[in-house]
Amino acid sequence: MPRPAVVWFRDDLRLADNPALTAASAGNAAVIAVHVFDINAEPRAIGAASRWWLHGALETLTADLAAHGVPLLTLAGPQRETMIRLVDRLDAASVHWSRRYEAGGVSIDSALKTHWRSQGRVAHSHKATLLHEPWEVRGRTGDPLRVFTPFWRAARATGEPPPPLPCPAALRGATVADADSVGAVPIAALGLRPTRPDWAGGLRATWSPGEAPAHRQCRAFLETGLDGYGEGRNRPDRPMTSALSPYLRFGHISPRQLWHITGTAVQSAVSAASDGDVDKFRAELGWREFSYSLLFNHPTLHRHSVQSRFDAFPWRDDPAGLRAWQRGLTGYPLVDAGMRQLWTTGWMHNRVRMVAASFLIKHLLVDWRLGEDWFWDTLVDADPASNPASWQWVAGSGADAAPYYRIFNPVLQGETYDPKGDYVRRYVPELARLPASLIHRPWTATPAELRAAGIALGETYPRPIVDHATARARALAALETLKPNADSRRINVSTKNQ
Repeated sequence: MPRPAVVWFRDDLRLADNPALTAASAGNAAVIAVHVFDINAEPRAIGAASRWWLHGALETLTADLAAHGVPLLTLAGPQRETMIRLVDRLDAASVHWSRRYEAGGVSIDSALKTHWRSQGRVAHSHKATLLHEPWEVRGRTGDPLRVFTPFWRAARATGEPPPPLPCPAALRGATVADADSVGAVPIAALGLRPTRPDWAGGLRATWSPGEAPAHRQCRAFLETGLDGYGEGRNRPDRPMTSALSPYLRFGHISPRQLWHITGTAVQSAVSAASDGDVDKFRAELGWREFSYSLLFNHPTLHRHSVQSRFDAFPWRDDPAGLRAWQRGLTGYPLVDAGMRQLWTTGWMHNRVRMVAASFLIKHLLVDWRLGEDWFWDTLVDADPASNPASWQWVAGSGADAAPYYRIFNPVLQGETYDPKGDYVRRYVPELARLPASLIHRPWTATPAELRAAGIALGETYPRPIVDHATARARALAALETLKPNADSRRINVSTKNQ
């Protein structure tokens, strides 16, 4: 009996444009698909919202593979030991997987590749989750680029990404006589979905994990969101973002597919978007690429500041403030709307993510790592590179970071990007009856205006837990403690509209 080829699925849960699957099926080899859930994965296991997503993703992948006669074996346990045991029992001729870039995963993959090759098996990793490998984009000196604009310029100079691969035409599955004997368990046995309590109702109402839903969402974005994306993406009150981030994070759709789909849509008039809109969308893919370059070159990105001077920053211990932020009860409507959107749907608009993160870090002086941890647990698109890189960008501690003196004013941000208050009304319904002129600053309303809106500040909706001007001054004073590196002349520049 011919020996099978194993495809180890991780963050590439799709059939099309999956180089590992294509390579495994070459030569009419019979394929067995595998997913290993490791609750003790290094450097950390995925969060609760991502586990919910993964359950649905594995169900749809199982069905998609079954349509081609390919079994998906789901297993639980330490990745290295589990895969060695499985491949031995299957006596696989080859093992294929998509490359990953976290230090812990790289170490496991390197050890497995060495082990399997020593046994005479083919063991091959493939580029599938990025447009460019982190080592492919370098500066003139050969060093990693630490600023986004030159990074993206260098990446674009490498040329257009090749066209995406189709689903393998000759895909066929191997027979697994006894899945139990190789340690396979039902997806439900992985314990990915919450039960007591079941808090995932909002996630179920918002998302459908899987490759087909990813492409449906992509088509909807091309038809209604790409045109005007360059400016509209900043408006949380409008459906102008792609909402593709969780699909991209779990690999239901690839960056290479998105790159070519957006260009083709404009060329074929599927979308009325301009080249500028496409460039802006592709630049967002570029930020993802840049984040992975940072992660690859800074393996502890989620725990240690890229700029070591921030190790001495005087963070405050403020459990009450952190809890108010997590629950969406800060008294700043835009921040609260974002945090409640996150809790309800497992997702938050990117502009609001920046404002909410800035509020925790700079208004409350709470360590960015605590905010990153919360997002890691509650986002369905919690990405090991983009999540910590974005938090460090806001904190000012990253490689290409927002200057610390850039402190978002949540009131001005709300009035600029949610001018009618529609976003706030959706997620903070207790403020719904306030007029647009007051909805982002309810504490300025008169008693009569509050009564008319059915609001009792401090009871039905909190007063601000910190004054913006006071918090800004405190944050800048904290930055001064990092001298001599801090540049006080730059700190005092105008922050109007920020």
